[in-house]
Amino acid sequence: MAHIEPTHFEDGEPMLLVGLSERYMAATAGDIPSLWRRMVPYLDKIPGQVDRVAYGVVFNMAASDGGFDYMAGVEVSHADALPGGFASLSILAHRYAVFAHGGHVSKLKDTIGAIWNEWLPASGYKTSTTPGLLERYGEGFNPGTGLGDIEVWVPVLS
Repeated sequence: MAHIEPTHFEDGEPMLLVGLSERYMAATAGDIPSLWRRMVPYLDKIPGQVDRVAYGVVFNMAASDGGFDYMAGVEVSHADALPGGFASLSILAHRYAVFAHGGHVSKLKDTIGAIWNEWLPASGYKTSTTPGLLERYGEGFNPGTGLGDIEVWVPVLS
């Protein structure tokens, strides 16, 4: 992969996200697309949904089992009347380094790997572990093709 740099930095506001969440280990992270397949039918139908942006959230990375939690979700104004099996997650305000991901969503792990293994160690920044990172699927993302508006937001501390 070519050298990676953030497209910009963003001061993110607090968000309330709701969606489907599961715990993964390195060996099971390849199962995340099945979580998204279960989530896609709910997009644009969740009470209180703020916009047409979806998020993949990696959190609880510092757990002793070496795994992480992952949520496929959307921002909402309230967490009332959620579909069965849905969880909520409050994201605090953070400063984020924002990276564009070009190409198919299946290659997102390569972009995240370059951020974590190349950019972050050389950047002088440290990262917050809550959330570990946000995948932001903008209005231009097409879940049917896996292409479009995809960004990776990494919470940074100076």
